[in-house]
Amino acid sequence: MARLLITDDDPAILGLIRAILEPEGFEIAEAHNGIEAVEAVEHSDFDLLILDIMMPEMDGLEACRRIRQFSDVPIIFLSAHGSIPTAVSAVQKGAVDFLEKPIEPAELIAKINAAVARSVTESVETMHRDRLRARFETLTAREREIIGEILKGDGSETNKQIARTFDLELSTVKMHRSNAFMKLGVHSAAELIRLAQEAGIHAEA
Repeated sequence: MARLLITDDDPAILGLIRAILEPEGFEIAEAHNGIEAVEAVEHSDFDLLILDIMMPEMDGLEACRRIRQFSDVPIIFLSAHGSIPTAVSAVQKGAVDFLEKPIEPAELIAKINAAVARSVTESVETMHRDRLRARFETLTAREREIIGEILKGDGSETNKQIARTFDLELSTVKMHRSNAFMKLGVHSAAELIRLAQEAGIHAEA
């Protein structure tokens, strides 16, 4: 069940959104202004935040800016004063989508489902990338240098070429290369390059 924080200074809007979303199985928490929203996200986990732009004390754009300093929770902005410039500004400040009042229930539900699904996918991809990066962190400094040489090219660098680059014995290069491949779980330069790409690791020029 997705847990949502809805933020609006109008109790009627909060009630309407709750009435739309609770029957869909969403767990709803409320905030009445930007300050409350920032505090709520600081102290609790949410799958998505619906944030009104026009609010007293702290508007939605400022609340989003502050939330983005410590959380990547997906945010859908909501406003009765929407315009293209406002929507662009909202996205630039970290929104994943933008919805204008009056609220269309089907559109609201569709945008929330899309944002939550996208967030889950990104979370899984991040976890996968972090696990792969952790493998590279097990390499010694020398193993990283040798792997770096392979990643700089197209994988065709030979052990002899690498040995000349670092002024090492050929047997030393073979040993470090073999140890690095074993730690990374790869068997060829091509597999190494694919793994590095998945991990978001790039060789230094």
